[in-house]
Amino acid sequence: MKIAFFSSHSYDVESMERAAKLDAVTPTHELQFLAARLDVHSAKLAEGCEGVCLFVNDVADADALRALHAGGTRVIFLRCAGFDRIDLQCAKEELGMPVLRVPAYSPYAVAEHAAALMMTLNRKIHRSYNRTREQNFRLEGLLGFDVHGKTVGVSPEAQSYGAEYESLDEVWARSDIVSLHCPLTPSTKHTVNTESISKMKDNVMIINTSHGGLIDTKALVNGLKSRKIGSVGLDVFEGEGDYFYSDCSGGIIADNTLARLFTFPNVIITGHQAFFTEEALDNISYTTMSNIQAYSAKEELVNEVK
Repeated sequence: MKIAFFSSHSYDVESMERAAKLDAVTPTHELQFLAARLDVHSAKLAEGCEGVCLFVNDVADADALRALHAGGTRVIFLRCAGFDRIDLQCAKEELGMPVLRVPAYSPYAVAEHAAALMMTLNRKIHRSYNRTREQNFRLEGLLGFDVHGKTVGVSPEAQSYGAEYESLDEVWARSDIVSLHCPLTPSTKHTVNTESISKMKDNVMIINTSHGGLIDTKALVNGLKSRKIGSVGLDVFEGEGDYFYSDCSGGIIADNTLARLFTFPNVIITGHQAFFTEEALDNISYTTMSNIQAYSAKEELVNEVK
């Protein structure tokens, strides 16, 4: 089987080739690595490939899927957990293409990155770093707060550590820090919006390492401008596909909302890197190879998106 890997970077190639060799996926199967992001126009690059492997910002809408299918593609492998950018109805019901994913690969990495954003924002590390490089050692503007004793909106499993499970309204009202760790579904889209922000504490900190669509970014900007929101740490952004994982330093950010966020000194944006650890890349690669082997051997597809 020939498999085209879209949105491939050097680290993807290295980890996938290593896992493929160890799992004996190669030379039985041919892996073709493509730098291009999948859309209806780039789908032709996978012509003759029975499988394609996609990442978070590949656009597998109905038009792209039909183009892939016309070129011979019969299975979709995801090297990520989320599948909100895939038209599942078209893939599975119309075209009969199973979609397999990597359900979990970096829970520790993402949690650690969220904590890093939180502490960096709180103690103004990013601003201090820039100041001291210019031999400015003044402390004005760098005042933080003790995290000890504060309330953080966290996941239900934290109950085992003494955390309380509350309704969303209670979380908004009580939390000094709101950190989002949930999938993007129709019911969670724009969970953080004008109404929910109005219910939050003044000077609240908001962290998002999950999905950009969980936040209404225009409402976020308005909250920052009004000083209702004290600071924001984002590893994801709604509409990030045109920018993230690319070097845009020589161009212009056409997205007005993203460009506006960069102007706030109390906002940190990282380029969807929360997952990016050696361990996570290994987990992604080995699970992807297991999915390929299961499909080719006609075994049970335990990681199929139902």
